[in-house]
Amino acid sequence: EDKRARLQQLVAPFLLRRAKSEVAKELPALTEQIVHCDLNEVQDSLYEREKSKARKLVLENINRMGLKRATMQILQSLMRLRQIANHPLLVDEDYLAGSGKFDEIIRNLSNLHNEGHKALIFSSFVKHLDLVAKWLDDEGIEYVTLTGQTRNREAVVEEFQTNDSCRFFLVSLKAGGVGLNLTAASYVLMLDPWWNPAAERQAINRAHRIG
Repeated sequence: EDKRARLQQLVAPFLLRRAKSEVAKELPALTEQIVHCDLNEVQDSLYEREKSKARKLVLENINRMGLKRATMQILQSLMRLRQIANHPLLVDEDYLAGSGKFDEIIRNLSNLHNEGHKALIFSSFVKHLDLVAKWLDDEGIEYVTLTGQTRNREAVVEEFQTNDSCRFFLVSLKAGGVGLNLTAASYVLMLDPWWNPAAERQAINRAHRIG
């Protein structure tokens, strides 16, 4: 009994699992593309100003409190810069000059819609999804949304899976990265890279599965 307990303790951290390619051999190959987007001129100027301010503030906090205690300020500054790179409206509701990335997003969504495809649209920021939703509303394009505030998850999933007119599913990465079967989608858009690539892989697997 002691030896069995010891063995269980030794192997407990490990999981034996098969790759998807071994289990689902008929699944179509997954094609991935990274699209690099330039900031527009006004957005780029704002980004550089914020980056200079953030660098100054972070260095001051490190000198005053030490690196460990300044970690939160560093993370907050990086998050703000990420949001500006997505769309400055995420941090400044009075901003009017547009976003290079957002222009690329709507160009791709227009193409997918015109070609009759369905797509999942993931973002780490609900405000970013809100901007996409506003554009879809203005264009009269049907979509559904799943965030941490969504209560009728099953109904939202069913609408996307069965309604041919509902082309896009806007999903918060944290709320919809696991536990969903969204095989009606043939494309997955990750609007902003997440710090954990495994979370992105899980999100993509909502669509890239047998079904």
